[in-house]
Amino acid sequence: MSITNIKRIQIAAVIVMSAAGLMTAGCRGQGNAAQTQQKAAPTVTVVTVGAQRVELTTELPGRTSAYQVADIRPQVNGIIEKCLFTEGSDVKAGQQLYQIDQAPFQVKYDSARASLGKAKANLPSIRLRVDRYRELLSDNAVSRQDYDDAAAALEQAKAEIEYWKTAVDAARIDLAYTRVSAPFSGHIGRSYLKTGTLVTAYQAQPLATLQQLDPIYVDVVQSSAELLRLRRNLENGRLSADVESRKKVRIFLEDGTMYSLEGSLQFADVTVDPTTGSYSLRIVVPNPDHILLPGMFVRAVVNEGIAPQAILIPQQGVSRTPKGEPVAWVVDETNTVQQRFLKLDRAIGHQWLIDSGLKAGDRVIVEGMMNVRSGSTVTAVPLNQDTGKAQAGAPSDTLAKLNP
Repeated sequence: MSITNIKRIQIAAVIVMSAAGLMTAGCRGQGNAAQTQQKAAPTVTVVTVGAQRVELTTELPGRTSAYQVADIRPQVNGIIEKCLFTEGSDVKAGQQLYQIDQAPFQVKYDSARASLGKAKANLPSIRLRVDRYRELLSDNAVSRQDYDDAAAALEQAKAEIEYWKTAVDAARIDLAYTRVSAPFSGHIGRSYLKTGTLVTAYQAQPLATLQQLDPIYVDVVQSSAELLRLRRNLENGRLSADVESRKKVRIFLEDGTMYSLEGSLQFADVTVDPTTGSYSLRIVVPNPDHILLPGMFVRAVVNEGIAPQAILIPQQGVSRTPKGEPVAWVVDETNTVQQRFLKLDRAIGHQWLIDSGLKAGDRVIVEGMMNVRSGSTVTAVPLNQDTGKAQAGAPSDTLAKLNP
C-alpha cells in the first residue's frame, strides 16, 4: 500500500469520527430541549362552568299605534257653524266638537211631531164610529160594508200613528247628528275643515282625527322559527313557563333609554305572514304623559321564560374554527387541553349561553389559548371575576350566578 492511500484512509476515518460526534451532540441537545419544554408548561387563565338560573328575554323591534283611532265624519248634510275644540288638545267622551246648521232638521222634526199629533187626534172619533157600527150591525141598522169600512179606517189610523212616530224618531236622530261629539276620550289633532264649509253625510274626508294615547299599543314581530324553538324548550323542560312574568314587557325608546313604565303582552297572532315568516305580538303600555306617540320606533324586551340550569361562559372563552364553528378549550383533571365544539344559543351581556358542548364543572380557557393545542399540558390559573385578572395559587372559581 502506498503512502498516498494510507493518508486517504486516515482522512476518511477522521471525517467519520467527526460526523458521529456531531450527531451525538445533536441528539443530546434535542433531548435537553424536550425536557425543558415539558417542564415549562404554558400558563392559561380558566373559569369553572356552573349551572345557573337565568331569565331569558328576546328583544324585538316594533312601532307604536294608538289604542283607539276615530276619523270624525258628519252624518248629515249641512254647513259647519262652529268648531268647538282646541286643535291638538285632549277631549272627553261626549264632548261636542262641531255644530252643523240645525235649522232645516229642526223644521223637519217639528213637522213630524205635528203630523203625529194630527194622526193621534183622528183616532178617537174613528174608534167611536167603529164601536157604534158594531152595535148597530147586530140590529141590522147599518150594512156590513159600512162596518168593514169603519174598521179598516181604524186600522189605517193606527198605522198612520206608527208611521209618524217613526218619522219623529228619524227627525230627532238627524237633529242630534248636527251636534258632532267625541266618541271617546283622547287626543284630537287639527281640524281639516273650518267654519262655513258645506259637508255631506259620511264623506270621504274626515273633519278631524281622534286618538286614544293612554294606554298605547306596541306592535312587534317575531319569526316563526323563534316560536318553534321556544315551544320546544318549554316542552323538554329547558325553560320553565312563568305566565305572569312572560306577560311583562320592558320598552326601550329610539334613543336607547328605557321607558319608565312596564307593558303587558296582550295577545300573539295565530297567523304567520307567508312573505316574512313572522307573526305579530301586541303589547299594551301605559302612557299617561304621552311620551309614546303613534308611529314611534321602539324595542320591546319580551320574557321567554326561566332556564333553571343554564350554562354561561365569557365571550372571550369562545373561538372559531376556519369554518366558523364555535369551539372552547377545556382543561381536564390532568391539566390536559381538550377542544370542545359548542352550540351557542345567544349572547347575554358579555357571556354566551351554551346550548350544548359544556357541562357544569368544566374549566374553560379564557386567556392564553393562543399558546395551547389539543393534548398539550398547561398550568391553569383561575380568573378573578371582580378584576378580570388571573389569581395565582387560587382555586378555580365558578361564574357568578345571574339574578332572575
